[in-house]
Formats: sequence, structure tokens, C-alpha cells
Amino acid sequence: MMNKTNLNNIEKDTSPFDSKAIEEAAKNILLAVGEDPGREGLRRTPLRIASMYDELLAGYKADPEEIVNGALFHVEYDEMVLVRDIEFYSLCEHHMLPFMGRAHVAYIPNGKVIGLSKIPRIVDMFARRLQVQERMTRQIADFIRDLLKPQGVAVVVEGLHLCMMMRGVKKHNARMTTSAMHGAFRANLATRQEFLDNISRGASALQI
Repeated sequence: MMNKTNLNNIEKDTSPFDSKAIEEAAKNILLAVGEDPGREGLRRTPLRIASMYDELLAGYKADPEEIVNGALFHVEYDEMVLVRDIEFYSLCEHHMLPFMGRAHVAYIPNGKVIGLSKIPRIVDMFARRLQVQERMTRQIADFIRDLLKPQGVAVVVEGLHLCMMMRGVKKHNARMTTSAMHGAFRANLATRQEFLDNISRGASALQI
């Protein structure tokens, strides 16, 4: 079982999701932009928007213990474990527009490994919130560090942000890269370089 102290930094919302309030807010936005929420194409739009946010923000209600679900195993292995090209979708907390991309997560075990499918689930737990990419990257790295107590953790996230592509500066090809390193990946240049070489090898251009 996970130590409860590992969860202290996770913003977990246990309050009920207020679909009706979101539906009403969506209806008011339609009215504010001069639309008729009663017309055929928009009649169910507030309901759809509420359902969409329930799905896209599901990370707030994610239970870390359920996600890990006991999939921690004692294994004598002390080389790098890397899961790369994990696709994610999130919502920018400044404009509530999507940003999306891929995450690369590596760790060096210290007698304990986690089930392969759990790392993408951990990424989703932090992505499916109102986020900024910098914080999301750090949260993923910190969570794995606290959970596994490994020799090191490295996370690199590449993202395309619709708030920069659709509005404002309108730069369609700009992408953002963030990283968080702990332990051996921060202290040892060769270990960090091995990780960076592995995630760049055969990498395709990030695009929508």
C-alpha cells in the first residue's frame, strides 16, 4: 500500500462534479455571444460541455492508490527504465484551451519497479486537470520519486498549445519542452545524456 504522505502534494477534489452549474454557465456564454441556446444545433450543447469537462478534468478525482493498484514489484534491476511517447491531452488553466503532446518518463529502480501501464495512467492523472505544462512535468516526476524511491527520475514533456496557435501570437509550429530531473539524472551528466539520447532517437515531429 502507498504511504499516505506520498499524496500530500496531489490536488485531489472529493467534492461532487456540478454538471448543472456548468450547463447553466455554458448556456449563459451562448446568450452572451448573441446565440440562441434553444435552437436545434445548440439545444444539447450545454449538456455536452458539462460531460466534456467531466471527462477532461477527471484527474482531480483520480485516486492514486487505485491507479497504482498494488502494481509495485521487487526486482533486482538497476538500469534505466524508460516509457516514451506517452500521448496526453490537458487544458491550459489560463484560457481553458487544450494543449497536447507526449511525455517521456524514465527512472532507475532501487529494488522496486512499477507496472508498465501505470506510468501512462500517472501522466493522465496530472494531465486531466487545469494545468500549466511546467507544473505538470514536475508533478509527474515528484510523484514517481515519492512512490518508488528510485535512484533517479527523469521526465520530459513536449506540448503544442492551442492558446498560442489559435489566438494571440498565432505561432502554429511552436512547441514547448519542459523537463524535471531527480537523483542520478540530475547529478550524473552521462545518465541524463543517455536518457535524452534515447528519447530523441527515431522521434517524429510533434504535430496535431
